[in-house]
Amino acid sequence: MIVKEFRELVRDRRTLAMLIALPLLFLIIFGYAANFYVSDVQTAVVGPQATKVASQLPGLFDVEVTESGDDKADAEQLLQDNTVDVAFVTGEQPMVALVDGSNLFAAQSAVAALNKMGDSVQTDVLYNPDLKTSWVMVPAIIGLILTFIGTIITSIGLVREREAGTLEQLAVMPIKPSTVILGKITPYFLLAGLDMIVVTVLGIVLFDVPFNGNVVTFALGAAIFLFVVLGLGVLISTVSNTAGQAIQTAMFVLLPQILLSGMIFPLDAMAAGVRWIGYLLPLTYFTIISQGTMLRGASLESMWYAYVILAVMAVVVFTAATLRFRRDLAPGGGSDGSGSDDAASDDGAAGDGAAEDGVADDGADSAEAGTTPRESAP
Repeated sequence: MIVKEFRELVRDRRTLAMLIALPLLFLIIFGYAANFYVSDVQTAVVGPQATKVASQLPGLFDVEVTESGDDKADAEQLLQDNTVDVAFVTGEQPMVALVDGSNLFAAQSAVAALNKMGDSVQTDVLYNPDLKTSWVMVPAIIGLILTFIGTIITSIGLVREREAGTLEQLAVMPIKPSTVILGKITPYFLLAGLDMIVVTVLGIVLFDVPFNGNVVTFALGAAIFLFVVLGLGVLISTVSNTAGQAIQTAMFVLLPQILLSGMIFPLDAMAAGVRWIGYLLPLTYFTIISQGTMLRGASLESMWYAYVILAVMAVVVFTAATLRFRRDLAPGGGSDGSGSDDAASDDGAAGDGAAEDGVADDGADSAEAGTTPRESAP
């Protein structure tokens, strides 16, 4: 019995990967990423005494911009464009320190350091004056909801069609794979868009989160981001034969985006290697867009890189999903249960699910799809 269970576990590569990868993932995340303290705050110093003040600031403030000819309006623009987190305006008594409250953890560290400087500095927190956590979390949660719908819900919905045999019917119809994908994701796209509107409105009404930016800028970023996560959902469905497999794979995609996108732990506080993982996640860039648009009223020009990266991700993900989907629709492809790479190995998972549902152990062995009678014999 023990040997049989080990054999089934080895055949179920996804469960085996979760048993090995998840502990390592948690160790890396909580070892290197779980840190709320920001040790370096990107800083600008402007005004006639900019050079002198920049050399006297505490080590927390990492001065990246020093412009003696700029004034307070230029400093506010640097914060709105997310170029820096703090901007000192010299030439006034007392000196003014502008803090970007939308970057909550950097702002909290900066305000604590500025309070130690006494009356020589007047602190003015912009975009989130009370440093409310809800103001920062609601825009990020909108992206998390879109990610959940795009990956888990979409992949499960498509896998259920595979289980119902609908893909076999599509295989004999003269329809391009890209057309099939477009038709299948359109309802999810519209529903996710509706959810986004509802969550955004509730966030504004219930938590008083401001919406200072352009609605079109926000909607464009959300639409591109939705294409990325929906593409991930389709891609997951092409490598999964059951809803259970789809959920397991989607968790691999969803969990890093929650923990490493900067919505919980600040990217600036993470170790360099873990931070670069965050830069590869689409939720990282949608969070930049949503927080920038809602809280700072940032323009499309100042966040153009986030839109471009999301667009590139959408193209790459949809190309991969289309290629996988085309193979499934091809005669003898994955839709018949024998052509998919993962089908052969992951059918064991389906058998496992049957066993868990009360099927006798011996019956579970024989129920493993793709397992010959010789293999199922003890």
